[in-house]
Amino acid sequence: MTTTNTNVTGTARLNFAKAAPKVFRALIGFDAAAREGLDPTLVELIQIRASHLNHCAYCLHMHTNDARKAGETEDRLHMVPVWREARHFFTEKEQAALALTEAVTLVADGGVPDTVYAEAAACFDEQELAHVLSLILAINTWNRVALSTAKVAGTDERGVR
Repeated sequence: MTTTNTNVTGTARLNFAKAAPKVFRALIGFDAAAREGLDPTLVELIQIRASHLNHCAYCLHMHTNDARKAGETEDRLHMVPVWREARHFFTEKEQAALALTEAVTLVADGGVPDTVYAEAAACFDEQELAHVLSLILAINTWNRVALSTAKVAGTDERGVR
């Protein structure tokens, strides 16, 4: 395995984990702490939706596979990008998390609307809400790392650190 990734023009990019191992381990720790106490299905839905919005093929491939391994159905996976038109596939809690994921991921487009925050706060207790927000922040960071370093979809390197 090489220590670089190659972007679409063939230009090599750094291997973030090897170039900044302390930062990488800190991100792994943050991600693990964010997941604590959250339903694994909800975790994957949040990560999938943020990865869609950020156009991160590497993370989208990884998290859809993780969701399948955790028992997620193909029907629900296909509906994540259009969840508002397919609400019956998702619980109220999942819908609130997906809406919050969109608002936080696209925060520059208009902030996090009070209504979106209130819906999430009504579905999650304070600790859960803090973890959902943390997970959204974590996946947005991972998306930016993967996109910036030209990670290639289908090359999940989590087992190789």
